[in-house]
Amino acid sequence: MMRNLNAPRILLVDDDADLLRLLAIRLKSSGFEVFPAAGGEQALAMLSIQRPDIVVTDLRMPGIDGMALFDGVRRSHPTLPVIVLTAHGSIPDAVEAMQRGVFGYLTKPYDAAELVAQIHRAIELSGTASAKDTPGGDNAWRSEFVTRSPVMEDFLQQARLVAGSEVSVFIRGPSGAGKELLARAIHKASSRAKGPFVGINCGAIPEALLESELFGHVKGAFTGATRDHDGLFQSARGGTLFLDEIGDMPLTLQVKLLRVLEEREVRPVGATRSLPTDVRMISATHRNIDAARSEGRFRDDLYYRLNVVSLNVPALAERREDIPLLTNHFLQQLAERYQRGQLSFAPEAMEMLVAAPWPGNVRQLLNVVEQTVALSTTSIIPTSLVQRAIHEDNPAIEAFEEARRRFEREYLVRLLRLTEGNVSQAARIAKRNRTEFYRLLSRHQLEPGIFKNAP
Repeated sequence: MMRNLNAPRILLVDDDADLLRLLAIRLKSSGFEVFPAAGGEQALAMLSIQRPDIVVTDLRMPGIDGMALFDGVRRSHPTLPVIVLTAHGSIPDAVEAMQRGVFGYLTKPYDAAELVAQIHRAIELSGTASAKDTPGGDNAWRSEFVTRSPVMEDFLQQARLVAGSEVSVFIRGPSGAGKELLARAIHKASSRAKGPFVGINCGAIPEALLESELFGHVKGAFTGATRDHDGLFQSARGGTLFLDEIGDMPLTLQVKLLRVLEEREVRPVGATRSLPTDVRMISATHRNIDAARSEGRFRDDLYYRLNVVSLNVPALAERREDIPLLTNHFLQQLAERYQRGQLSFAPEAMEMLVAAPWPGNVRQLLNVVEQTVALSTTSIIPTSLVQRAIHEDNPAIEAFEEARRRFEREYLVRLLRLTEGNVSQAARIAKRNRTEFYRLLSRHQLEPGIFKNAP
């Protein structure tokens, strides 16, 4: 019999082998794909390999019981629904289970039709069913994500749930992990999909131009403003506005952005009247926004406006099982672009790719694959080219931010040694006020007291 790839997937857990087999047969006959597990330990191991659409588990089991399994599922897959079955049901048990977030609770002997109905309802309400089982397939919203990682699948499921609302989304994640790709996917899965998606990198545009780009300007507002210009808030009407690297936005513009979000109106530079806005806000940063807030570089009130829901994009190192999949995907694209025919990596070369640290994430992986394709003279890419590409993509010279942070710490240490921990004197030498100087010391976890009477 051919496997039905569109069937909802159930992880079925019970320590009674006979009941497990009987229930599996019933669920398979109802159109589900069933993965049986003989206990909580085996179920958690299976979850690390593949992600089902729902977990149906017995409550009383040796070792990891049903509620302990639920806790494990909730930690690693927070949107995955769990239904608990037990012959020892009681109202207090049911109340406790539902309060902790269990989707459903059925006592044995249970009605098979009721169980099937509850499974369907859980999958429908949680949105965990694969989009491929929808007529016409609405999986296109996430088509640019190439993954088989349970971590990434669960993350995308969270994104899908968020996309169905109008809340502002704040995307965190390391550089190169795919934050803009995620923003576009959320837009495609939202009710605004037919509207425009407009994005801007807040750190790539000077402050004077960024204000005009965001809010627009009228003719004559400043030198060079020869005509009216719609800002991005107006260009994105009815759609989504994506502000990338929001952590780099100057404080003065943060104030103006907050006013626009609160009043739902935008006033172009030089204009005397405001215009209504209609956009869904998505923002992103790779910076430590919490540190920026504590240091006064990012406004708390704006942060809470933008961060209604926070999504943390997994780093490539957290989903290494995707590396061969992504590598082959990039190989196919590059082979077509450069008309190279069939390309593949030597087994040792692929092992090296899987084991690499990937600080630059998916963007870095693409860079390495493209470099090896460009330099390879054979259809099988050797280990030597991969080793060279990874080494060149991680030069020995440190990043600018790391160098600046190291210099700043060393400079502060020298000042504190010179002044023997006298903060007022050190601040005067550095030409900074005491409050700012204390903030710098706190950032580097430097305690002035340890420098008093130091040799």
